[in-house]
Amino acid sequence: MCPQPETDITTARPRPESDATARPRRSRLYGLHRLLRRRLGTAIALAYAAAALLPAPGLWLRRPHPTGLSELPFSTPQLLLGLVLFGAGLQVPLRELRLLLRRPGALVAGLLLHVGAPLLILPGVALLLRQSPDRDGGSGMVAAMILVVAMPVAAGATVWTAKGDGDQPTAVGLVLASTLVSPLTVPLTLTLLCPLLRGDYAGRLADAAQTAGNAFALTSVVLPCGAGLLCRLLLPRRAAGGLVDAAVAAALPASLLLTYVNACGVLDPFLRHPRPVLLVGALAVAATVCGLSFGVGRVAVRALRLDARAGASVTLACGMNNSSASAVLITTTLPDRPHILLPVLAYGLLQKVAAGRVVRGFGGGRARLPGGLRE
Repeated sequence: MCPQPETDITTARPRPESDATARPRRSRLYGLHRLLRRRLGTAIALAYAAAALLPAPGLWLRRPHPTGLSELPFSTPQLLLGLVLFGAGLQVPLRELRLLLRRPGALVAGLLLHVGAPLLILPGVALLLRQSPDRDGGSGMVAAMILVVAMPVAAGATVWTAKGDGDQPTAVGLVLASTLVSPLTVPLTLTLLCPLLRGDYAGRLADAAQTAGNAFALTSVVLPCGAGLLCRLLLPRRAAGGLVDAAVAAALPASLLLTYVNACGVLDPFLRHPRPVLLVGALAVAATVCGLSFGVGRVAVRALRLDARAGASVTLACGMNNSSASAVLITTTLPDRPHILLPVLAYGLLQKVAAGRVVRGFGGGRARLPGGLRE
């Protein structure tokens, strides 16, 4: 039997195929994917523009839809997030993942940075905001940033890792690890940072901590990514190859649609009742926290002497957080204060811009040992 054409699942790019009949099929599957990879920044900007100009479809998609089971409403954002993570799990080379677990230097470093960096960054930001004329000392902005940085590593980090030829096993491992420990790290982060808040924000964020981790983290992140890994492990080679093709082609469009859906929930009420000062403040706070998070990751990567591919994945994990989960939590726990969704939206946009710079900045590097350490 002739060997089946393989896919380079570390970089999500197709390897050359000798069978000429497979080329049209591969071209159809990867045409949109290649276009979006080349113009990802433009595509993200168009998603935000669409949310501002045509929010009605996104607002409809944000709403839970009945499935006939009251306990299981259909949620488009969770479905899209699961699709992105299923594709990421499916693309993980299992042999390299096993090597990563034997030499987990980059994985452990990325997880510690993701959890620890906010504890260094947020107190300084809160201190600066207390000097502002805001009557609550900027607690709304700080609360929004706490909810963002407490979340697991964003699923989009795996998409950006593939786009920049980063270390995909490390990226997926960081998404999985940060999610698995999120029932512990999310309440811990909120508890440690809640004293920075004034008024009733501290108490309400403490309540949010109790609902942040368990159901969302396990059902929306761990299960789809684990399902992708199991499919990769158990399916025959031919079936797994076809599934990888479909997952790679669907991951970026799903990520962009998720960006549009979440943006609609923020931009529509803001554009109806614009507050320019709030917009400027949200952009400034989000840019500060985002820039410092990526900066801490970049400095730590150099100090740890990680190679370029692992360094890109660790830096992305340090700066990219699941802002979609933060937006859902704010909507459900602070429905009377939709204005604090604005810095969450700003952070979600800025972290994608920063991610683009990261994957361009980490080029080349010396030979890589398993776990990301340089020779």
